[in-house]
Formats: sequence, structure tokens, C-alpha cells
Amino acid sequence: MGLDERVAAIQNNNGKAQQIGTICMHAFYDLKYISPVVFVYLLKECYIYGTCKATRKFRALQQQVHLVLNNDPQHGPAIFVLQCLYVLPIFGLYCEGFGHLIVSALRRFLKNADTSAEAKDLAAQLFLDILGGFVDHDERIVVKILEVFDVQLANIEKVMCPLKEKKDCSFDTAKAFVEQYIFELIESQSYMNAVTLLEHFCIRHSGESFLLSMLQYNEFKAAEKWASFMGKPLLCVLVQYYVDRNMLNNAFEMIKQNNLRQEFPDVYHKCKESSLKKLAEKGCWDVAEAKTNRDRQLLEYLVYLAMEAGYSEKVDELCDRYALEGFLNDKVVAEASLLQSRYLDLNELVVEDVIWVDEADALHNATCHIEGCKVVGIDCEWKPNYVKGSKPNKVSIMQIASDKVVFIFDLIKLFEDVPDILDNCLARILQSPRVLKLGYNFQCDIKQLAHSYEDLVCFKHYEMLLDIQNVFKEPCGGLSGLAKKILGTGLNKTRRNSNWEQRPLTQNQLEYAALDAVVLVHIFRHVGNHSQTADVEGQEKIEWKSHIVSHIDNVKKSRKDNRKKSEADKR
Repeated sequence: MGLDERVAAIQNNNGKAQQIGTICMHAFYDLKYISPVVFVYLLKECYIYGTCKATRKFRALQQQVHLVLNNDPQHGPAIFVLQCLYVLPIFGLYCEGFGHLIVSALRRFLKNADTSAEAKDLAAQLFLDILGGFVDHDERIVVKILEVFDVQLANIEKVMCPLKEKKDCSFDTAKAFVEQYIFELIESQSYMNAVTLLEHFCIRHSGESFLLSMLQYNEFKAAEKWASFMGKPLLCVLVQYYVDRNMLNNAFEMIKQNNLRQEFPDVYHKCKESSLKKLAEKGCWDVAEAKTNRDRQLLEYLVYLAMEAGYSEKVDELCDRYALEGFLNDKVVAEASLLQSRYLDLNELVVEDVIWVDEADALHNATCHIEGCKVVGIDCEWKPNYVKGSKPNKVSIMQIASDKVVFIFDLIKLFEDVPDILDNCLARILQSPRVLKLGYNFQCDIKQLAHSYEDLVCFKHYEMLLDIQNVFKEPCGGLSGLAKKILGTGLNKTRRNSNWEQRPLTQNQLEYAALDAVVLVHIFRHVGNHSQTADVEGQEKIEWKSHIVSHIDNVKKSRKDNRKKSEADKR
């Protein structure tokens, strides 16, 4: 089996090392009779064949080396790898890569096992030989050797002073030697390697000046590692540096990781508030509430965000749950009311009625009305699921709107009560070649509907679709941004991720759902009215007719997706 096949074997077996086997050359099955130089030569020969990319080859070979270290190498795995490191430089081009490869493989092999004293001493000797110029290895390999073999100052002292009677050699001599090497790393601005060795040998270098030097060169990871090693005083200096430069995310992470909330209470809350604001802008109110951890200051801020967004039922919900009514005042309410007025509402679009459809008669009436329309807007909503990797919730409602009336179909109840009638009525609408159906990012809705109601035929075929999103070259801000660009006012999207399975829906939820569908018709009308004009109010001429899709067969697409998934699983 070649290396390419072994790479595939590793991927297809989900990294199960026991199913892969050792390196394919017969000599590798028993390393008692293989010298380090032959081993490295054969390793190089494995690498140069095959067409896989270098990264994948190295990962596959690292896995193989990790396995063959079980095959009784001369003097044990650790000594064998050190001997390989001594001969690696003669292979020139691949020296650095193979050095990392075999040391990393040994790290995996040893895991938490202690390295023998003999191996530590030989690693210390290799360290001295590299620094003395007798063996050529890159500084990152040097650091990795010291870490993996757990070389201590005592091992370096032993190698430097093999005869105890030598009075001019001591533990301080070894420490000074290592410190000189670390100083050279600092001089060359190799800060992470320097910090790693300082931590490894427990050498406490001049703290704050060294930290500021790293920060000056934007070596934040090295600075954080160093501060964590030195303790709370230096961590506080680092957090304050981040705060002074408005690097709040960095400050927050250090506060959280090192339990510094009491030292920086204002910074902690400022960072948390920034996180809550981002979640609120995305409509992820439940996640934002969970992230407050019942902190009253953060809860009050979340209530303010809900008021600012005009999400009145969320304000009431939070105030009732956490007894927050006392902090509200007229100024906050007035500011929130002013901000709420910036969004589009149903009255501005002169919508005459929003009709809830949850039983057979209402379903028939809605279908007859919609079939008499030339253009309708379609959207749907479902309850968000914040559990990573879990299946999305079933689509709860579907909104279908003409320019004056919006029908909101309770899909969950209709599917339970009258599935056949629901299937027939929606098929008449969605598969009608006489009614143009408008959507926004419609492929997502089509996929979600098909997965939610696999037994219904109506969601498997569509006729006469126009995805408004595709008409514009670079839509920004989603449907709200598009509405603002075309109609002059955006949509309030704060209820996007609310609980769409609760019954009854709130009045605000109904208005939100209705707006998402009816605004599509108004955008289409606006575009259609100006489609022959090259420049209307600064807008470019928009051609929408070419974007109409006459037919979509969702069954074929679903089968094709399943076939691709099945083939991928087999590979």
C-alpha cells in the first residue's frame, strides 16, 4: 500500500491507528535490526512517492512512525528517535520536517510515561551539540526536544560536567548556559520559544519589561503564556494593557481564564455587554439571557437592548422573570420608542388584514384567494435550536402574502389535523404556473420545509419562483437591508429567533411574520415599476425577469444530495 492509500485509510477509519498497520516496508516490522540512518532513509523514500499534499503525507507518516515505535527499536523508542535526530541533518531538504515528525510521533507514543534517565542525558547532549554547531537543527526542534524528553538543568549539568571533581562546573553553570541561549532567542524576537523554555526550566526572567517588550511586537500569545506563568500581578498588567488599547476581547478572555473578574469588574461587564449586544442583533435572545448568568447588571442591559429593538414582549418577559421593573425610567422608554419608530410596519405598507389559518375551511378560503393573485410573497418560520449538531426544529408557520392580505398557515396543527387537505391546497399554490412566488434565500426554506414534512408532496415540486436575493448583485444586511435600500426603511429582525411553536403567537410575532412575506411583494412592485428606468433615485437599472425559475424538482435534488452523502460515507 502506498502513502496515498495510507492517507485514505487513516481518513476512512476515523484515525483508528490499530486498523492501519505499520509502514509498508518489511524491514520496519522489526526495528531491532534497523539502524537509525536506514530508518530515516526509508522514511524519506516513503515520503517522496505519491501525489498527496505535503501536510497530509506528514500526518500519515507521523501516524505510522508512532505505530512502528512499538516494534522493538534499538535501545528503546526514545533513544532510537534521538539517534535519528543525530543523523537527520545529512538528508538536507527534509531535515526540519522529519525532525518535527519523529519527535511529535514520540510524544504521542510516550504520552504520560516518564522518559528514562539515559534518554534525558542523551537529549541534553544533543541540545549541547546543536548549540555547539555540531548538529544542525532549527530552534523549534530544540525546544521540542527539551520538552518531549523533559530535559532539566540537572541533565545539562551532568553532560557538561561528566566528572564531579571538576570544581569549575556547577548547576549555576548549566543555568547560565541555558539563560544565554534564551537571551539569544529573545534578541532574535523568537519570543514564544523563549517563553516556552523559561517556563520549562522555571526561570523567572525580568517580568514586566519582558512582557511589554513582547506586546510592543504584537506577540500576544507569547505574552499571555508568560503572564500566566508569572502569576496574577503580571496578568493584571497584561489585562490593563489590553483595556487601554480597547482590545476588549483579549482582555475578557484573560479575565475569564484567570479568574480576574474581581480585579476588573467594569471591564468584565463591558465585554459581556458587547457580547450580549451582538447576540441581540442576531435575534439570539435566549442565548443572550443564558450568558447573563442571572447577573442583574447584565440582565438590565439586556432589557434595555430589547426595549431599544422594540421587542416589548421580551422586555415584559425578562422584567417579570427577574423582577427588574424598578430600574425602568421614562427616559429609557422614550429612547426605545424613538428607535422603534425607525422600522417598517404593516400600516406603512397599507396591509388590510393578517389572517391566521389553522383549520380546513380557512385553508380552502386562503387557497382560493391566493390562486387569484398574480404575485405572492412566501416565507416561513421555525423555532431556533441552539444545540450544536442537533436537527433543526420543524417549520412552524408559512406566510403567503398578496400586497394587501397576509395568510399565516399553522403548519404544525394543519399537518396533524388535515394533512391531505393541507397537501392538496399548498400543492395548488406552490405548483401553480400562473402565480409568481417570491422568496428571499428561498433555497433554505425549500430545504427546511422538505425535511420537516417529508410525507407531503406539496414541498417536492415548485413552479414559478423568484428569489429576490438573486436579483441584486451584492445584497447587504439580509432582507432588512434590502428593504431599506429599495423602500427606504428596514425591518425589525429582533423576533427572528423567537419561539414560533408557542400558541397563540404574540401580536408582535404575527406582525413580524406578516412583514417578512408582504415586503417581498412591495420590493417586487417597486423594482417592476422602475425596471425600464436606467437610474431612479440613484439606483441602477434592475433586471428581474431572467431570475424567475419556472420549475424546481425538490425530489431529484434531495435524491442527488443523499447519493453524494452516501458516496462520501463510502469513501
